[in-house]
Amino acid sequence: MNIEEVKIDTETIQLDQFLKWAGVLGSCGETKALIAERRIKRNGETESARRRQLHDGDVIEVEGLGAWKVVHDEVHEKG
Repeated sequence: MNIEEVKIDTETIQLDQFLKWAGVLGSCGETKALIAERRIKRNGETESARRRQLHDGDVIEVEGLGAWKVVHDEVHEKG
């Protein structure tokens, strides 16, 4: 499986915000629907919370769409 790295400029990001930021889904409501269908995994485990805080190194898989790895980009961190 090909895992695309997605850089974030914060230490954590919510799952629904991450999927929108990465361009995977268009809205947070889509994340909720996919969670209800049990189609989203975080680090290999089925995810149940759309507001789950993701951290550097977490891998998100969306059944039928692909996989993305959270990468904290310290160089461009806000602050």
